[in-house]
Amino acid sequence: MTIATWNGTVLAESDECIIVEGNAYFPPTALVEGHFEPSTTTSVCPWKGTASYYDVVVDGERNSDAAWYYPEPKDAAKEIAGYVAFWRGVTVR
Repeated sequence: MTIATWNGTVLAESDECIIVEGNAYFPPTALVEGHFEPSTTTSVCPWKGTASYYDVVVDGERNSDAAWYYPEPKDAAKEIAGYVAFWRGVTVR
């Protein structure tokens, strides 16, 4: 089981993560509702495509752009479409 936590709160957990470039991508169904707010931030990966971001919110504290996903990845990364990865202090174990 792979678990993502921030400030002691579980954000996601799954046995079906996909590891890409050392990052665990969680299926969208693994996310704990109520901790994610859409961000306007995007970034571009040459082989995965355009990433979108979520702010992570726990007990009123916001971790801006701490989660990202590829809503419409390029063909080379199609298996992670909609899957979510974390950074910026989120612990994944």
